Amino acid sequence: MKIKIAIFGGSGYGGSELLRILLLHPNAEIRFVTANEHAGKAVSEVHRNLLGLTDLRFSKAPEDFESLADLDCVFLALPHGQAMDIAPRVPANVKVIDLSGDFRLRDASAFARHYGREHTAMNAQSQFIYGLTETNREVIRPARWVANPGCFATATLLGLAPLVANNSLSCRVIVDAKTGSSGSGAKPAANTHHPQRSNSFYAYKPFAHQHVPEIEQELKSIGDWTNELVFMTHSLPVARGIFASIYTETKHEIGVDDARAMFADFYRDSFFVRLVDGSPDINWVKTTNFCDIGFAARGRQLVVFTALDNLVKGAAGQAVQNMNLMFDLDEKTGLMLTGNNP
Repeated sequence: MKIKIAIFGGSGYGGSELLRILLLHPNAEIRFVTANEHAGKAVSEVHRNLLGLTDLRFSKAPEDFESLADLDCVFLALPHGQAMDIAPRVPANVKVIDLSGDFRLRDASAFARHYGREHTAMNAQSQFIYGLTETNREVIRPARWVANPGCFATATLLGLAPLVANNSLSCRVIVDAKTGSSGSGAKPAANTHHPQRSNSFYAYKPFAHQHVPEIEQELKSIGDWTNELVFMTHSLPVARGIFASIYTETKHEIGVDDARAMFADFYRDSFFVRLVDGSPDINWVKTTNFCDIGFAARGRQLVVFTALDNLVKGAAGQAVQNMNLMFDLDEKTGLMLTGNNP
């Protein structure tokens, strides 16, 4: 079976990773990929890593959305605010996976506060399933529309879900998360320009990151989440990777072996979650769809460390993982991607 696919927004890093993965996916057939500013250009002219792998050219987004009816799946890898205009116009027989933040939040006021714009398609939002594969796979399978999680949200939720599901937490949770520069997108800005970023380290969006309401919303669907969340994000002087240190206090004393057993049971059917000894390392997960999780414990204090590639497990890889579920394929199809050593 070939899944007929369109990618809206193929010139950015998320679109580039979708192309890299789907071009080698045994069940995928990319019919077209849009990038209005690069319309007519060869994909490999913009994404030089794909030279020799495809003859696709970028096109402008179609004006007649009924022409999409012969497709099976549309990926929306667009800036925040654009998918809410497109998704409701996609024909009913076509499945949609949105990589932006447009359909993650169920509260319109929270969306306006954190994304700086009013939501214009809340009726459509109510039909979107949150696409954290490891916690929602059974509702993702029959879904027509899926909202892919944010990268920080994925790293945080995978590190907290087993603890929340087992009602193990006793007080506030502090998340200290760091990301590489690719999380800021392909278009350079003053704080992401390499000479500025390469030897720098700084915090940004304290108490105001747009993934905070997303994280809290989903933790409440996983278990009895009533804890205070302190969430801080920082910019790393690397291109790829997210590393999160999640500081918790448990209701009862817990050791590393106890935590590992709890997480192993929760993720027993989740190939892309790997439990490691000590601390994970972003080098081990770059270019892969894995999230590596490690632990440190002292009495009732438990620190969970998570590491993932923000462009793969934090974006395009998880989107393809969800596509696989939606089309009754093995979750791992097209995603057996290895990292580099060194």
